[in-house]
Amino acid sequence: MRLSTFIVDNLEPILKEWEIFAGTMATGGLERDAEGLRNHAEAMLCAISVDLETDQTVQQQIDKSQGHGESEDISAAHSHALARLVDGFTIDQVAAEFRALRSSVIRLWMQDVVVADFVKYDDMIRFNEAIDQALAESIASYTKAVQESRNIFLGILGHDLRTPLNAILLGADVLLRTKGLDARTLKVATHIYSSVKRASKIVGDLLDFTRSQIGPGIPAKRTYVDIVPACLRVVEEARTVYPEAEITFSSPSQIQGQFDTARLEQVFANLIGNAVQHGSRSSPVTVELDSAGGKLLFQVHNAGSPIPERLIPQIFNPMGRYSTKASDEHGPYASLGLGLFIASEIVAAHDGTLGVTSNLETGTCFRMEIPLTIDGENH
Repeated sequence: MRLSTFIVDNLEPILKEWEIFAGTMATGGLERDAEGLRNHAEAMLCAISVDLETDQTVQQQIDKSQGHGESEDISAAHSHALARLVDGFTIDQVAAEFRALRSSVIRLWMQDVVVADFVKYDDMIRFNEAIDQALAESIASYTKAVQESRNIFLGILGHDLRTPLNAILLGADVLLRTKGLDARTLKVATHIYSSVKRASKIVGDLLDFTRSQIGPGIPAKRTYVDIVPACLRVVEEARTVYPEAEITFSSPSQIQGQFDTARLEQVFANLIGNAVQHGSRSSPVTVELDSAGGKLLFQVHNAGSPIPERLIPQIFNPMGRYSTKASDEHGPYASLGLGLFIASEIVAAHDGTLGVTSNLETGTCFRMEIPLTIDGENH
């Protein structure tokens, strides 16, 4: 009996084994009925049976074995993954279901095989390919759903946190402006203000990160401005926040171009802040702003412990820098948060580049280059 016919004729015993195995992975002690545990299995098996009866080329066979076969936009495998996610299954458990399904079908089918001829061997190979295709579709759908739900959660969390944080910040600011405070109250108000400012920055970074993941990237609304005052303003703020640090700044009197001032201030603040926090206290942080060749040039340099060489290729990648290898580093650059990723996204939105060099001899230098105008526009 051909495998495609065997599957259709023996759906009930196959589904029963699927149901039993799925039940062993039910999480949270929840009772699941047979319909729930057989979720989408019958539709997938019927689709596989039809696939076994359909002619295919050698290239189609290779594509399917690699998970690149053609299927319906919303297949049973896609839907199955989403349902299992809601039920609390892990991705490993979803994969185990498919492996168990394949094993059950082959074992039951082989009990019916008397003579193992070429056709039957070919059927087994085709069935394995079809199962692998369904597995690849289901895992891809599951992973995408997890990523999207996480991004939505982060976006909602960041948005909802802004209101209470702004209220606390406003209250702390009012306290700091109140005359006649005793030293202890002033110290507490100062700590509240600085802590909430840091928390607000984290929330802002979180929202920017989420926006970069679920949209076309961080937008830049560029207008024709002089960018020097904005950079000077960030330098002065850094000097206020880090009074113990020596921060030098050099620039021409003005640099005009098409920039998103608020976004570039984020870049300036992040790079200067990192340089102060991770640089040597005995050496100054040098900030330079200039223009040449139709580009805005900005760089920040600090001395001190260099960024580990193996982290430099991942320094602007928020996921890569939190890999196992990255977490093994215990130096000051072991974890730099989302700031550098967001800075690189802002620079990219300005059609520019952001790079870094770092070694013990010359120190660490972040350098940004962005065009002064959009597509050669002149003002």
